[in-house]
Amino acid sequence: MDATFWHARWQQNELGFQLEAAHPLLQKWLAHVDSGKGPVLVPLCGKSPDIQYLANFSSVVGAELSPIACRDFFIEQNRAFTQTQVGDFNCFQGDAITLWQGDFFALTPQHTAGCSFVYDRAALIALPETMRQQYARKLQQLLPGGSRILLITVEYPQHEKQGPPFSVYREELESLFPTAAIEVLEKLNITGKGFARRRFDTSTLFEVAYCITLP
Repeated sequence: MDATFWHARWQQNELGFQLEAAHPLLQKWLAHVDSGKGPVLVPLCGKSPDIQYLANFSSVVGAELSPIACRDFFIEQNRAFTQTQVGDFNCFQGDAITLWQGDFFALTPQHTAGCSFVYDRAALIALPETMRQQYARKLQQLLPGGSRILLITVEYPQHEKQGPPFSVYREELESLFPTAAIEVLEKLNITGKGFARRRFDTSTLFEVAYCITLP
């Protein structure tokens, strides 16, 4: 999944991953995972309504490749914002929300200063296997020890459907975060119900929420 793929999805409005409201697993488990002591980092955030929900409780730092997604988030949520060029990134900033538009892998700890909580609903599972390894390493570089990740994955027989979203099981998470504490919060059977706006013709489909605590 290179940048061209995702830019094309936004340009063509092919947003099968987009939800209309904050994810129910986020609403249920946020207080359990987040200490509320600092801003929340939302990688590959798109224009997710989860950003708006999170901003009710703390400031939000989002990272997103598409300028369309960043602009549309503020417009659709009726939030005032400014747009400035900061190094290699466009910075879309409004009250309590900062979206860094550019290459996630080019982020530095300065971009994510103060963040010790990550919310990931559709970042890890949007990436093929080799990029998932890069992504996990990058998160661990950006975050201080003791940081927590509220991660939502999907599980299905990968051979039955081409991602994204890709199927990610706990065994892979243990490989990606080998020294972290990984807790399963909830596992939902959504077989036959689809994923966001997309229908999944797979024999099984689960959505799983995890709390990952970095050492």
